[in-house]
Amino acid sequence: MITWEDFEKVDIRTGTIVEVNDFPKARKPAWQLTIDFGAEIGIKKSSAQITAHYSKEDLVGKQILAVVNFPPKQIANFMSECLVLGVADESGDIVLVTTERKVGSGERMQ
Repeated sequence: MITWEDFEKVDIRTGTIVEVNDFPKARKPAWQLTIDFGAEIGIKKSSAQITAHYSKEDLVGKQILAVVNFPPKQIANFMSECLVLGVADESGDIVLVTTERKVGSGERMQ
């Protein structure tokens, strides 16, 4: 088990997807996302294996939750700067964790 203090170290923020690009070098189908986390954190990039449920057009403007304080991770020729959160459905495809209502970009999960 982890402590409450351990959990508080994980910085989960709301972000708004502002750009989506193809990621042909990924081993599994994925999009390259550019996400706005507001003035304090700014713009971060991430790779997400969410092509089964989301087209590029579906994603632009969508608000998501992501961990923003992991170190960057090299994925093929792309540097992922945050971890977009999702849950696998019954077929194993990822469904994004989103906000129920629109909130400010960069808001910390409480």
